[in-house]
Amino acid sequence: TAGAADMRACLPNSRIMVHQPSGGYQGQVTDIMIHAQEAMDLKRRLNEIYVKHSGLDIKKVEELLERDRFISPEEGKSLGLIDTIYEKRAVPDGA
Repeated sequence: TAGAADMRACLPNSRIMVHQPSGGYQGQVTDIMIHAQEAMDLKRRLNEIYVKHSGLDIKKVEELLERDRFISPEEGKSLGLIDTIYEKRAVPDGA
């Protein structure tokens, strides 16, 4: 899943990296085609998950995931990938 609503968080110095699925395949052409089709199906499913959990439209998600992309917490929040930026870690009682 993509995390429960209002529970997706990171710290202010975090970086979020998003990208499309990747893989390297070798072997017979038919086997490579099978793996490539599976990778395309996975890409489609992941894009749908991002759309559902971020509220972004499919074109924006496809653009966002086209290459490795490193995102600041502020950008992650504006894109709907996280809900909260914690200013400091919670310290357990007695620590």
